[in-house]
Amino acid sequence: MTNKEKALTLIQTFSNGDTAQAKSLLAEHYIQHNLAYGTGRDAFAGSVDYLASAPVPTTVENIRAFEDGDKVFLQTVYNFAGAGKQVAFDIFRFDGNGKIAEHWDNLAEAAGPNPSGRTQIDGETELKDLEKTEANRELVKNFLWDVMQGNHPEKTPEYFEGDAYIQHNTGIADGLSGLGAALEAFAKQGIQMVYNTVHQVLAQGNFVLAASEGTFGGVPTAYYDLWRVEQGKIAEHWDVMEPIAEPSSWKNQNGKF
Repeated sequence: MTNKEKALTLIQTFSNGDTAQAKSLLAEHYIQHNLAYGTGRDAFAGSVDYLASAPVPTTVENIRAFEDGDKVFLQTVYNFAGAGKQVAFDIFRFDGNGKIAEHWDNLAEAAGPNPSGRTQIDGETELKDLEKTEANRELVKNFLWDVMQGNHPEKTPEYFEGDAYIQHNTGIADGLSGLGAALEAFAKQGIQMVYNTVHQVLAQGNFVLAASEGTFGGVPTAYYDLWRVEQGKIAEHWDVMEPIAEPSSWKNQNGKF
């Protein structure tokens, strides 16, 4: 199996309960960054066992899957034991033996369509422009520095083709105008969206995922943003924002990032 196939097989163990398969895919000292779960291969297998014993089956629907070097990044809809649909981004790192050695994620409750009628998961899925992977990664890194981290906000229009920007954030409308209106509304409410640190920027072809840390309304927040790049401009955006839990509640000490 390719690393992408291994990652997809692993997340399906949440629904099929195959702990033996899960263990076969994981490194013994698997590092878990989801702060609600213990770390290590046995802890992951224990979660699979728990879900398999639940009265309501868990469902897993992968939407998009990409590879970047030793990492795979996925966009997936989960419903863990009937608790309700959640939209997630997962990142898996593979070791030199082809085992899954580390995992990061961000999850949010599934929501209705945004002001432009778009959902958290619909939109373009075609992977292309593989030869432009590094250029697209660099574009997004610069966008994060200039715009999201607020170093050169005046450059914002340079990253878009006019107002042609497809938005899947649950509360923001399409277009650069929609983004501007949302940020203005936040400001009027005294809410700041702050990106302090960009931890990972993963890319394959025309899709780029950034995992960043900051605050939203003063609350420590993890931002996972997936952008689709078209002809050197940012064309489409999906995201998951998740508050970072208080350290006293963490089930492992690996940190969110």
